[in-house]
Amino acid sequence: MSATPPCPQCTLENTYPDGANFVCADCGFEWAAGETSAAGDDARVVRDANGTVLQDGDAVVLIKDLKVKGSSTTLKQGTKVKSIRLVGDGDHEVDCKMDAGNYMLKACFLKKA
Repeated sequence: MSATPPCPQCTLENTYPDGANFVCADCGFEWAAGETSAAGDDARVVRDANGTVLQDGDAVVLIKDLKVKGSSTTLKQGTKVKSIRLVGDGDHEVDCKMDAGNYMLKACFLKKA
């Protein structure tokens, strides 16, 4: 397991230490090594692609086409998803129900509507 914490802005785990700071390779966000979440793991903050905090019941919009693994289905950019549910385990933070079925999505591919 890696000793580097996930990025507090985009919540992805592709981070690396840079002197006294940590840097996220995905979004470029930098933070000091001591600035991890003070609330702890029980109050996980999920942010969309723009950095807006998401909550249960929010409506979101897909910001890019997403191919569904193991299927020929593609979720199209601009699709609005209502009543999302945030889940705490795994790397897919958002559970949602669409016309095409039920999906788990990463918050970095969504923006709050």
